[in-house]
Amino acid sequence: MRVLVTAGPTREPLDPVRYLSNRSSGRMGYAVARALLRAGHKVVLVTGPTALRPPAGASVVRVETAREMLAACRRHWRNCDAVVAVAAVADWRPARAAAVKLKRGDAATTLELVANPDILATLARTKGRRLAVGFALESGDGRQEAWRKLRGKNLDAIVLNGPRAQGAARATLQLLRADGGEARLGPAAKEVLARRLVRCLFGPRRSPKV
Repeated sequence: MRVLVTAGPTREPLDPVRYLSNRSSGRMGYAVARALLRAGHKVVLVTGPTALRPPAGASVVRVETAREMLAACRRHWRNCDAVVAVAAVADWRPARAAAVKLKRGDAATTLELVANPDILATLARTKGRRLAVGFALESGDGRQEAWRKLRGKNLDAIVLNGPRAQGAARATLQLLRADGGEARLGPAAKEVLARRLVRCLFGPRRSPKV
């Protein structure tokens, strides 16, 4: 099976040196990519900027902005059997990016933002019988919002986590399935969580072809 994985944050430029982003380290997405490779799957990893070394064996596509990530995902989705969207995509971007560095005296007191495209929802609209899995980072309980996203985006499953997971080596995940099933994973290291998650979504490890 060929799986499209998104990972890391996106950066939305304000000017040539500043951008809007978030605290995502990319660890969870990279761990999922490694776990899929270990399970015998092929992986296309579309990644925002991180300080991580890409998993050996993955086909890596590097992007910065949400629109670049969407374009890359659309290009590869047609040849993939599943998508696991782990990336922390910026919901908004500045309406206009300045061509030169903004000076303190030049900066407007209000920053106008526009919505970025919903990458996973865009892909899932054309999934057919393919598997579409998302991640939802929510504060508080978050279950109700995660269920809303699962149904609204036409997903097969969604993984709920919290703000403390960003940049951390460990996390606790809650897997929600479209059929109503739920499973709690962790707390554990993200590498361990990724292997458990892959087993839940894709079944036991496949034997390599000889």
